[in-house]
Amino acid sequence: MPFSIRPYPRFRVQCSVTYNAGPFQGQGTVWNFSYIGWRLSGDLPMRPGETLPLTVTLPNEPRIEIPEAVVRWSRGQECSIHPEGRRPRHLQP
Repeated sequence: MPFSIRPYPRFRVQCSVTYNAGPFQGQGTVWNFSYIGWRLSGDLPMRPGETLPLTVTLPNEPRIEIPEAVVRWSRGQECSIHPEGRRPRHLQP
């Protein structure tokens, strides 16, 4: 994969996340996010191309419901997702 500079800044966070992978519910942590992609780890494996609903708990904020997030890549218990729909207002360009 060629080197490229990210067009949006990435923010370090540590937020709880709940997601559904098929009929199973997983728990995990969002470690960083940007406007277009998030890195998370969880207790259920996720496959690239899979679409997941997420519930993210931000510090000092209400929960955020993400109806669809597409898994971009997955290695072990870590993955990168691209959330569709509502994004935290802190990350609006």
